[in-house]
Amino acid sequence: MSLERTLHHFPLDPASRQVRLALGEKRLAFTGVEVRYWERPKALTAMNASGMVPVLVETDGETRLVICEARAILDHLEETTPEPALLGRDPAERAEARRLLAWFDRKFEHEAGGYILHEKMEKRLLGLGAPDLSNLRQGRDGLRTHMFYIDKLLQEREWLAGRRLSLADFAAAAHLSVIDYCGDMPWQDFPAVKTWYMKLKSRPCFRPLLADRWPGLTPAKHYDDLDF
Repeated sequence: MSLERTLHHFPLDPASRQVRLALGEKRLAFTGVEVRYWERPKALTAMNASGMVPVLVETDGETRLVICEARAILDHLEETTPEPALLGRDPAERAEARRLLAWFDRKFEHEAGGYILHEKMEKRLLGLGAPDLSNLRQGRDGLRTHMFYIDKLLQEREWLAGRRLSLADFAAAAHLSVIDYCGDMPWQDFPAVKTWYMKLKSRPCFRPLLADRWPGLTPAKHYDDLDF
């Protein structure tokens, strides 16, 4: 029997988006199951004790493998489907891709994305009222600081980790694309990042993300425009 993949995810979750981009770039078919993880559904916590998405389930006959959390899933996909390689082909680029993966999932999330997405998205999902303007300001200030750094890297490199597209680009794009959905990306001030994002946005693996919509959360008008 052929391997079947089911990805339990939330469309506007940066971690889930990283996995979707990697699956798409590797041309691995999967069935997506959208999960309201904030409601703590029992089916999700039975698979992942943290109650978080993404969770990838691979079924091959009677064999079932459950892989939880984005980094574990990305590593698994690289090990089981090594082509196209998304961690780079030389040690220096692989090390840099891993560094940037950690950068976006920890430092960027803590200093920028976490503030913006909590105030603009999570509060609506949880019914917690209006955004806190001071938190939004802190998130936007952090975003600009990180954008200067990303722009500098992209002035020196074709892709974030070096000469080739890598998981570092998908991590960055996953985080920035959700902020862009919320309308908070200052693209006009960072031309190198905008050009890089336009290249990513045009790739086939990115198209499903541009079609994402969630009730009560309307995307920015330019969100799915390739020539924004």
